[in-house]
Amino acid sequence: MTQPKIQKYVFIALLVAQGVIIGLLERMIPFPFAFAPGAKLGLANLITIVALFTMPFRDSFLLLWMRLILTTLLGGTLSTFLYSAGGAVLSYLGMLLIKQLGPKRVSIIGISSAGGVLHNVGQLLVASLIAQSWTVMLYLPILSFIGILAGIAIGISSNYLFEHVRTLNYLKANYAHMQTQKKRQRHVRHLKESHYDKN
Repeated sequence: MTQPKIQKYVFIALLVAQGVIIGLLERMIPFPFAFAPGAKLGLANLITIVALFTMPFRDSFLLLWMRLILTTLLGGTLSTFLYSAGGAVLSYLGMLLIKQLGPKRVSIIGISSAGGVLHNVGQLLVASLIAQSWTVMLYLPILSFIGILAGIAIGISSNYLFEHVRTLNYLKANYAHMQTQKKRQRHVRHLKESHYDKN
């Protein structure tokens, strides 16, 4: 196994461990609404955002599922796994899509806020399916407000980490450079294919 791969797996393992710890600590925080068991603020989204900005889709998605599974094994149940997975996956996919708009159009705080709302939407969707009633979605405005506040806090925390932790700052810049290079390569390839088609 090459050195870069070892470093990558160590970094993923560290983020997974941190995500699991945050997830376990979050479960100790009493949630003020009992209508959706398992609904939480989604503080572990901090790790998801770090992954989104420092590693490719395949690795960040793997990290997400490893965090969910390990958190469940260390003190969760099937229902908490379903709620967590529903919120985390929808939040992840939503933030991934919004991130494609670029840093000039949306900031990390904006991405995090959207992720906070989508996290609660995903959990309420799971709650609706389990309860077989869509009336649970009536609580969406309240949870969306909480999700936005939590998302802003997580976004500010993410910005702080990227600015003050050299390793994360380096990985973020390196990943952004790699993405730019890939876009340029795709653009050049597209131009060549268009040129061949014309000929």
